[in-house]
Amino acid sequence: MVAGRTVRFDSAALREDLRAAWKDAAAALLLTLAVFVLLYRRVETGASATTDVMPYLADAPLYWMYWLCQAFGWSGLAWAWITVMLGLVRSARRPARLPVPTARLERWHRTTSLTTIGLMFAHAFWFFAELVRENADGLSAPTLVGSAFVDVFVPGGYSSGTGQIAILIGLLALYLAVPLGLAFYARRWMGPRVWQALHASIIVVYVLSVWHTLLYGTNVWYDGAFRTTVWLLQLPVAALLLARLLAPARTAGRTVVDAVGRWVGRGAVALTVVVVLWATATGRDGGRTPGAEGTGPDVTQAMVWAGSVLFAVAVTVAVVRAHRRPRVRPGRDESGKLEHSRSA
Repeated sequence: MVAGRTVRFDSAALREDLRAAWKDAAAALLLTLAVFVLLYRRVETGASATTDVMPYLADAPLYWMYWLCQAFGWSGLAWAWITVMLGLVRSARRPARLPVPTARLERWHRTTSLTTIGLMFAHAFWFFAELVRENADGLSAPTLVGSAFVDVFVPGGYSSGTGQIAILIGLLALYLAVPLGLAFYARRWMGPRVWQALHASIIVVYVLSVWHTLLYGTNVWYDGAFRTTVWLLQLPVAALLLARLLAPARTAGRTVVDAVGRWVGRGAVALTVVVVLWATATGRDGGRTPGAEGTGPDVTQAMVWAGSVLFAVAVTVAVVRAHRRPRVRPGRDESGKLEHSRSA
């Protein structure tokens, strides 16, 4: 607090969570190393399906940065799954017994969220480093770095193959994760209702991350175990999200618009469960299939951008509606319960 007004961004809380995240980040780096070794060994032994499409990647020592990029992608997706599960458990109606205190669950959710953002950036950075290395011959340094930067960090900048869609989706996930994740530290300035409206939309970041993996994660193209694992892990997420929508923890709006929104959300999650089961059983999920490497994706960049605009409009409407609703008394959440000093 500063002389009767609320601090807009709680940087002290962010620093505290960053310090608390070191064990979490260390575990994520160990997982990244283990995945890197696994992918590296699969290339060396000829077991990697990636080399069926891109034989030049069979030189594991030369392309080690690419395989490190893939490893960070896998650990990033794993940590995204963990933080989403923690968030859904925390935001649902509290069960009779929890194995850990609520405050600790909230801390885990925050630290895993911060770690996930770091892993996502590392995933993109090592892909950028690999493109710089590949383009080093015959190009000046500013040209090759600038070209690689556009391909990796500018939405829509990658202009060939499946990457036109997959990298665009991945970048949207990364660039949404940062403001939506860090919005927690501005929740007191925004007010609980606005923050909750923003935070609820972060599930889209996870959906985009999974979609990016299935489209561009070279290790899931033809490897049934990898791809099936990705799909099956979405079932508990969908189940918890559906439970969250059917039995919200906080008091929901009672207008017709609120009711329609809740039923649309429930229907979308139920449909997601059906799609997950169908895609797992058939293997048809939008990723590459043997013998069809030349076919382009069914989704276009225009469709992705249109979806992004619709998402932005929906979030804006939700935030405006939340802002216009009366605020609860300071120190209490929407259900009337006392707010924890370091929780959300």
